Amino acid sequence: MLKWIITSLFIITSFTTTAAVDIQKDTLYPQVEFDTSMGKIVVELDRTRAPITIDNFLTYVVKGEYDNTIFHRVIAEFVVQGGGLTTKLEERPSMAPIVNESGNGLSNTMGTIAMARDNDPHSATRQFYFNVADNKKLDPSKRRWGYTVFGEVTQGMDVLEAISLVETEHNSTLNWPDVPVKTVLLKKATLLPR
Repeated sequence: MLKWIITSLFIITSFTTTAAVDIQKDTLYPQVEFDTSMGKIVVELDRTRAPITIDNFLTYVVKGEYDNTIFHRVIAEFVVQGGGLTTKLEERPSMAPIVNESGNGLSNTMGTIAMARDNDPHSATRQFYFNVADNKKLDPSKRRWGYTVFGEVTQGMDVLEAISLVETEHNSTLNWPDVPVKTVLLKKATLLPR
């Protein structure tokens, strides 16, 4: 019973906090600028195809939750992933997981942005990735859920490609492969004016 009450309070608090920030609910194609240590990237999001995902993502953006995080997983000709770890390799807190919207008709093609998740298809929270190749194997099929694409790069593709080519290593602190040797910082993510 106590667990149920705590969970209910968390959901109510998360909803109230989400409602308190201006995430441009009436903008169908909001734009976000990523100011990275290697240059700027701008993405246009498609709220008509992934409204839950975009509301979640923009809540993190507007609250400054992506500021001073790192791109912790970089695989050339595959993905550049970030949004969840600090420069000290500590995980940032997340809101509740969201519903998977991978069946929205958008594909994991070169230059798109999508939500990272665990094996559970409905486990995406704050981490995102950029596709730096056509990764249609990450799209849904009749037998499995895919990874939700929710926008595409409109400026800074050269910056994204440069990030995808940085030297990586197996990081002993995280015990993860494909971590950049030299930190690639997401200094600030900004929801651009309408």
